[in-house]
Amino acid sequence: MKRTADRTASHILRIACPDRTGIIHEVTGALARRGCNIVQNDEFVDRERDAFFMRTEFTGGRDAQGLARELRRRLPVGASIELVRPRRKRIVILASREPHCLGDLLLRHASGELEADVVAVLSNHRELGVLARRFGVRFIAVPSEGIDRAAHERALEAQLSRLRPEFLVLAKYMRILSPELVSRYAGRIINIHHSFLPAFVGAQPYRQAAERGVKIIGATAHFVTEELDQGPIISQGVVPVDHSHGVRDMAQAGRDVEKIVLARALKLVFEDRIFVSGNRTVIFD
Repeated sequence: MKRTADRTASHILRIACPDRTGIIHEVTGALARRGCNIVQNDEFVDRERDAFFMRTEFTGGRDAQGLARELRRRLPVGASIELVRPRRKRIVILASREPHCLGDLLLRHASGELEADVVAVLSNHRELGVLARRFGVRFIAVPSEGIDRAAHERALEAQLSRLRPEFLVLAKYMRILSPELVSRYAGRIINIHHSFLPAFVGAQPYRQAAERGVKIIGATAHFVTEELDQGPIISQGVVPVDHSHGVRDMAQAGRDVEKIVLARALKLVFEDRIFVSGNRTVIFD
């Protein structure tokens, strides 16, 4: 059964630590002693890594910071303990020329479906400015033509430093970010691309796919790391195709699934439902 964020929750407690007996008892006991009421709870044990993950939404209670201090005393050494309040995240969307993912996110934002505030759209081209402004969202062009990659990224970073986003969303942004920029926003950059990778690399992947007679078209949303398109996967989706689908049909199917997968990934990120463990994700959906 799919879950939605509990709007009444006052805090979300996120724990990642080595596994041992009694962790759930320690956590729920600490919450009970502070008069907290658990409204949603999820746990997972990664037996291969001997790692424990827990996400708890709760209401009420007293002395939230005291709760974190108590848990640090009671849980295994090195435990990661996060106590966050459910809230809208501050994001910047980066796009190039393709409008489908950007348009979908702007529509979700306008309808209140996207649990974030889009403070701006940044693009290395000007074509999407009309679309962003149609939704009342600030559009900033940072042209990449005629300058080298380092100069362009300095201009991009200057804009980002003024906008102060919590997350960057790459909505078909066709530029490779430098390791320095990626590290500055480590764990806070989300990308979407077709799921042909590592097959059908380079130009015209849908033509390559049609020529090979593929039977599914997919998309992958992932966190961006310094290794290109190798970051922890957040969400994936596929749609079936067959011999009757031409290149244009496949490309349309790809655009449709990319929109859905990206929106789903952002929902999981913005509701603090994801733990990154190595190059894998643990997701409480």
